[in-house]
Amino acid sequence: MEVLHAEIDQLQASIAKLTEEIASLTAGVAELDAAMATATKAREEEKATNTETIADSKAAQTATQQAVEVLKEFYAKAGEATSLMQTSQQPESPEIFDEAYTGMQAENGGIVGMLEVIASDFARLEAETTAGEAESQKQYDQFMDDSTIDKTQKNKDIEHKTMKKQNEEQALQEKKGDLEGTQKELDAALSYFDKLKPSCIDSGVSHEDRVARREEEVQSLQEALRILNGEDA
Repeated sequence: MEVLHAEIDQLQASIAKLTEEIASLTAGVAELDAAMATATKAREEEKATNTETIADSKAAQTATQQAVEVLKEFYAKAGEATSLMQTSQQPESPEIFDEAYTGMQAENGGIVGMLEVIASDFARLEAETTAGEAESQKQYDQFMDDSTIDKTQKNKDIEHKTMKKQNEEQALQEKKGDLEGTQKELDAALSYFDKLKPSCIDSGVSHEDRVARREEEVQSLQEALRILNGEDA
């Protein structure tokens, strides 16, 4: 009975601990699922923004470069025109241009220079966004790999502990059945002991008295036997 009680207590404690561990692991898996879902959503949104930014930067660079080429071509033609006008003027005609017209392209802060700076800014934005996108994707992939490994391990632990818990619950039921049967056997043994107790416990008569009484009983029986045999009158 004592052994069975000890085994039952041990099984109950183990089952309680396994139940707590399974609950903790299950909560951990749920947290990983939530974190992975949040990270995936954020990554998709960031990727869409970066993709749009890169495309816009490329388009802006192309448009700016085209604008620069158009302006340069315009200034080149304008310069040629002013040069022709200067050479074709009569000596008595007033001078219109002192030199070939080149516009603002050579001046500090001129429109061509501004457009080239803008194109450079867009190129830098494209490069930085591309690099940032690659780094974000790398970090996301690493996080998902680590989370997947962690989740797989937790699920394996849950499966193992659940199986162990089921086995121990079955063993617990068997021990409780054994305890019930043993209790019945103990009750029967105690009841039988109570019946035997009066004849087993010393009633205070000494060994010599018991021997003397036994001899007297034997003599009485022998005398009765002789009478029955007709040996005595």
